[in-house]
Amino acid sequence: MKYTSALHSAARATLLGFLALGLTTTSAFAATATTTFNVTATIANICSVTATNLAFGTVPATGAQNTSTITVTCTPGDSYSVALTAGDSGAEGARYMKGTGAHQLPYALTETSYSGANWGTTAGAVAGTGNGAAQPLTVYGTITAAQALAAPVDATYSDTITVNVTY
Repeated sequence: MKYTSALHSAARATLLGFLALGLTTTSAFAATATTTFNVTATIANICSVTATNLAFGTVPATGAQNTSTITVTCTPGDSYSVALTAGDSGAEGARYMKGTGAHQLPYALTETSYSGANWGTTAGAVAGTGNGAAQPLTVYGTITAAQALAAPVDATYSDTITVNVTY
């Protein structure tokens, strides 16, 4: 009986040993390898521009004034300069709209008021700094009474101005 009891105790101990081995976690046997990686980005300097038409309508003998709005949207902190070309005249300080034949109607585009400095491509270019939002700039257009009286009566006069944003 002593022999059976000893065998029985040994079998129980062996069984408990196997169970203990099977219930242990494998983390004691696992290893971990690690690495890192960089996350980078570069924000490009980007600007966009839109402009509304400047329509004088029917110009009376007293002349006419009206405005156009240029809207510049640039990356925050991005410096920019807005310039206006000369249009058909080829001379920023002596702009004119063309009518039929050789008829011309002079006009001025200025940056701060109807009597302000000429807005051109070099002298008079308007500088700014982007803030990520749309930034409106007003272009003031003027046809003086003398210009209106000197222009031949014509159905319509027109010119095309290009807005250049340098950034």
